[in-house]
Amino acid sequence: MGKKILPIVELHLDKIVGGGQTLGNLDYGKKAFVWGGLPGEKVSVQVTKKKTNFVEGVVVEVLEPSADRVTPADEASYLSTSPWQIMKFDREQHYKAALIEEAFELHDIVLPETIEVYTDGHELAYRNKLEFSWWWDKEAVQLDLAFFRRGTHGKIPVDGSSLADPKINQAAQAIRDVLRTRDIQAYHLKTLLVRSNRAGDVVAQLYVKDEMFDAFTEDEIASLGVAGFELIFSNPKSPASVITKRLQAWGETNLTDTILDVPFTYAVEGFFQINLPVYEQALRDMKTWVPADKPVVDLYSGVGTIGLTIGGEHVTMVEINEHAVREMQRNITALEREAAVKAVLAPSETALEHIISDATIIVDPPRAGLHADVVKKLLEAAPERIIYLSCNPVTQARDVALLCAETYGIRAHCGYNFFPRTPHIEHLVVLDKK
Repeated sequence: MGKKILPIVELHLDKIVGGGQTLGNLDYGKKAFVWGGLPGEKVSVQVTKKKTNFVEGVVVEVLEPSADRVTPADEASYLSTSPWQIMKFDREQHYKAALIEEAFELHDIVLPETIEVYTDGHELAYRNKLEFSWWWDKEAVQLDLAFFRRGTHGKIPVDGSSLADPKINQAAQAIRDVLRTRDIQAYHLKTLLVRSNRAGDVVAQLYVKDEMFDAFTEDEIASLGVAGFELIFSNPKSPASVITKRLQAWGETNLTDTILDVPFTYAVEGFFQINLPVYEQALRDMKTWVPADKPVVDLYSGVGTIGLTIGGEHVTMVEINEHAVREMQRNITALEREAAVKAVLAPSETALEHIISDATIIVDPPRAGLHADVVKKLLEAAPERIIYLSCNPVTQARDVALLCAETYGIRAHCGYNFFPRTPHIEHLVVLDKK
């Protein structure tokens, strides 16, 4: 039985919703969540997913464009990486502020000040990390870099992304060109991860599906223009690019960056912030709310970039990922701060004994928000101040509503555009005990 062909429909688009899509209604009332369209536009949409109460789709033709529409920098591939490239940047700022406001209004919370979304004005070339897939062009008979097409399992060939540091794109193209000379096809490969730091160093990891994959020669590596390179066998049975075995390592395979003048060393595949200048502004803003005379507990701490920069002289950092904690501990040692900083390998919800009343609590959870047990313990311990940085205002608003029901009030808040030209929003809320 062949795959069911879904229809192309025409509709008017009304508003941008939390996931970043634009909402419209089909003639018979079913909602349509659409990528590639803007409020006020009439569009033709290829339906990609059909559910009982809604459909999802991608714009294939703009019949009546919005005055806010602009030509995307990555015209062929923007939907894969940054679907908001189609709107004026000031409108992106507006929509991000509006989505924060809407998330809190759903929980009957009126934020006390006008919602500002900080940006350093850099719309493109801000990403210090990019992951590519691979594509075999049957007509040209050649290997290409690729991204996944949004809403489908298909891929689109690319030379890079305008969101990335140009040196990342250059290194990716150089690795592609080496593989082309070897007649390597896409099915031999998994992904390519390329990362850069602010000093201009680039390190790349090529994930392959064959443990017997030939190592790169010295001449091949010299042509890449990178500071470090790793060839990694990744179990083909796993859909993710997991490190099963490191087959080759050349040069310096870790990167070093400074955040608020504090140096951090991190693995290419490890967690580290994508947009450091905007992240630093968020840290500066958070630091103004960290009392110097209180200990700090940093939950969901990653590699410790919050606790080690603004935490002061008595910091406990809790993180579930063992690789992140290993990097955190390495940075603590390099900074000679073993006496002042404690790293705890544990889920935040099982390290509740560290949430104490006389500490300032900083939380930066994943998109799912705070674990229910963390919220419960915060209410029991009732520390004077909670500083909550979130990558998802929807779950943040849910958690803040619980904390503010009786115990806390919102002292300050601010949005941050960590990921320009995408729907992703970062939002800071400072809560003080009533």
